[in-house]
Amino acid sequence: MTRIVKPKQSLMRVGVARGDVTPPVGIYHRMWGAATHDRSTGVHRPLTATVLAIAPYDVRQVSEHKILVSLDHCLLWTVEMRTFLDRVAERANIDRDSITVFFSHTHAAGLMGLERCELPGGDMIPQYLDDMASEVARLVRDSLASSQPASIGYAAGRCSLATNRDYFDVERGGYVCGYNPDGIADDTVVVVRVTGDSGATLATIVNYACHPTTLAWDNTLISPDYVGAMREVIESAIDAPCFFIQGASGDIGPREGFVGDVAVADRNGRQLGYAALSALEEVAAAKQQFAYAGAVVSGATIGTWQYEPESSEQLRGASEWRTAICEVDLPYREDLPRREELLADQRRWQAEEQSALAANDPQRAREARAMAERATRRLVRVEHLDDSDVFPYRAKLWRAGDAIWIPLDGEHYNVLQRSLRASFPDHTLIIGTLANGSSVWYLPDADSYGKGLYQEEASTLARGSLETLTEALVESIQDLMA
Repeated sequence: MTRIVKPKQSLMRVGVARGDVTPPVGIYHRMWGAATHDRSTGVHRPLTATVLAIAPYDVRQVSEHKILVSLDHCLLWTVEMRTFLDRVAERANIDRDSITVFFSHTHAAGLMGLERCELPGGDMIPQYLDDMASEVARLVRDSLASSQPASIGYAAGRCSLATNRDYFDVERGGYVCGYNPDGIADDTVVVVRVTGDSGATLATIVNYACHPTTLAWDNTLISPDYVGAMREVIESAIDAPCFFIQGASGDIGPREGFVGDVAVADRNGRQLGYAALSALEEVAAAKQQFAYAGAVVSGATIGTWQYEPESSEQLRGASEWRTAICEVDLPYREDLPRREELLADQRRWQAEEQSALAANDPQRAREARAMAERATRRLVRVEHLDDSDVFPYRAKLWRAGDAIWIPLDGEHYNVLQRSLRASFPDHTLIIGTLANGSSVWYLPDADSYGKGLYQEEASTLARGSLETLTEALVESIQDLMA
């Protein structure tokens, strides 16, 4: 019989800092093709940046520190992302490669692309991006300065907020992006409690896969979507910053979404927040294990269990720190459109919008504007690609004690994290997507190609890329666990 239950934990050095990165009201905000506004009109909840500076527990390895940033934005395009990382690294005096930005992926923060500068409110984007880089650099310095030995405990719960969003519309005869009650979604919520040697909680972490698309085209307020209310619930119970990591949610979103009512976003956030709080109560006390303590004769003979300190040998295992780089070439789609084609498509839809406005046909104008926006985003997707036939995908994984951290570029279909967790059922996997943005955009599973899905249209990689990446990640994780 099992006599000792060893909780999942890590020992690291951790520093944490939190700052406000809310854009000014009036900045360009339109994220949705169906939106009729350009500028933000107010703030629902502030946007935040939370920084974790983590490093091995062994002070002799502290030079291997990693800077993790949880940022309340959808993402930054490739050029803006590179510039942001350069500025943060320079202003914080750190190695650029040590920075990993986990975007919460809210679609209500505003679209901070420099190609929007000529649009209403777009003139505010360059200064805002520069200010945000300065604020994050300050938080990096503060987190490094506050770094201290810490115990990291892990647990997992369930939350039904996340649902599949690839829905077949019978009337249209095609797929739409919306709640699919018959689809599959991973409802796992992984939680982490970071505890200093004093016993105080330094931070909590929530890793969950669900697109923050509660708020859509009818919303004109700057908002972190459901993530804001989730943090409020957790931070009101645990006096420490909550760090959010978006999981593999390419085909996953909230059951109730695409609305303009911020009360729905808050309700969604509370649902996840309470589920995460419940799971956090399961996290064991730092540096403790749960052991059978023997029988006590009462009305029945009771088998008692109690927490006891872990041995120095067990703690050495919790402090283990290893890194691995997963590298794999993923082929581009053969049918990627050329820049000239997309420019022509963009001009055609812009002309269609003007024609519809002249004809006093607002519905046709709205649809034409949405199609022009779609062409603009497709331009952004392909303009940074080189002449190669493959994308050299690279992911830097690390093992900290009993957990594997897996930051991934792009928006992956949910089956990726279901497959990885099925392959390693006895290990804690922190799977974060949109890590430093999305150079490859969506990665649907092979069966989802050919269905006319939005995610396939938005992808740059060929069918089978997600499966190839998953296999490579499994090998890298096996190496880390060896």
